[in-house]
Amino acid sequence: MMEYIGATGVSVTFDEVPIKAGIDFHFILSFAIDADSTGNYQNGVFSPYWEPSLSPQAVADIKAKHPGNVKVMASLSGWSLGAKVLRWYDPQDSVKWINNAFSSFRSLAETYHLDGIDVDYENFPKHNSTFAYCMGELITMLKNQSVISVASIAPFYATAAPYIQLFSEYSDVIDYVNYQFYTDKVKTPVGYLQRFRLRAREFSAAKLLPSYEIAGRGIQGDAFFDALRLLQTRGFDVNGVMIWSADASASDGFYFEKRSQAFLLNSTSHL
Repeated sequence: MMEYIGATGVSVTFDEVPIKAGIDFHFILSFAIDADSTGNYQNGVFSPYWEPSLSPQAVADIKAKHPGNVKVMASLSGWSLGAKVLRWYDPQDSVKWINNAFSSFRSLAETYHLDGIDVDYENFPKHNSTFAYCMGELITMLKNQSVISVASIAPFYATAAPYIQLFSEYSDVIDYVNYQFYTDKVKTPVGYLQRFRLRAREFSAAKLLPSYEIAGRGIQGDAFFDALRLLQTRGFDVNGVMIWSADASASDGFYFEKRSQAFLLNSTSHL
């Protein structure tokens, strides 16, 4: 399980989210942003902008409560900071950006007891040339120096191209693809299967996670679980689920987190 948490300003805590034994549960803190509070870019110096209740002590506590099966990651960028839309801005000196990003993320990892990184840049220049190199090298450095143990990327339909390049060049250091299927706006299990097939060709079926947006776009309700079962009957291993986001789940008692984990446990028991 992978679930984003802390992006919307809603008060939310790790302890609220149900976590079943036997499930590797990855919380993704949202977001670490390469900008100051007014939105001015900082050349690779990332700062935390997630909900303050998700403190370093809160991270340490939830990992101690679920030793071995809970990991905590931080996601880079997201869509916006306040009213400012965030963009990949092609740093003039890629090596300098990578070194700054490595140092600042290592500091975040040490402070917040992080296990991993998620890449969620969502806006790009027309002729982007540095994203794949900068992100791939950053992830590689973080893994090689044992700062992190897990890395994921979060493309959607409008950003597939730069992420396909990143994945094709650095797939060996990328563990999961949190593709935002809800942005494709498919409403049916059959439509979901068709999109999953497409993205599995572009990335890797083994690393691609089905995703769901709480009370949002795309397939909704129990049709999502019909889609997961359809994926299985068509030969895909459903290795996990990504949910956006815990912030929105509290109001319905974390129904989809509970159902998703039950689905994954049931699937595993039949392997």
